[in-house]
Amino acid sequence: MTCEDGMRRALREARAAAEAGETPTGAVIAHRDPARPDVPVRIVGRARNQVELLKDPTAHAEMIAITQAAGALGDWRLTNTTLYVTKEPCPMCAGAIVLARIPVVVFGARDSVRGAAGSKFNLLDHPDLNHRCEVVGGILEDECRELLQSFFQACRRRSGARQRD
Repeated sequence: MTCEDGMRRALREARAAAEAGETPTGAVIAHRDPARPDVPVRIVGRARNQVELLKDPTAHAEMIAITQAAGALGDWRLTNTTLYVTKEPCPMCAGAIVLARIPVVVFGARDSVRGAAGSKFNLLDHPDLNHRCEVVGGILEDECRELLQSFFQACRRRSGARQRD
């Protein structure tokens, strides 16, 4: 699976989040069994933000996908996986990624305010932590950023219309 293929799958999740009124972030975790290189990559986790639905501040797409992947693989160590996520992980999600030992993180839009994969903080490659991730940023970045920007513009328009009523 190419980085673009994984990001397109994550974008489908992000669009579904936006349709549900959630911040449009989607995540997909792919697993490759190194003992069976002839077997294709398998999706072991896929999720979208569900903070509003679940009334849970930890219900970010990455967190839910990590939980799904751990269940699918029967192990909290998510070695031999790649996480594709439409927006650069926040510090909470980056901490979970490090703890889960995910070796590769591919993200779309950078987050200069809360990004913890190098834009604001660099938790995924921090020298004091016990695990470091390979990070590939900016995959389908324009499409990911546009989805986020259009979602928040629509939210501001709705908020302004309510204030005028």
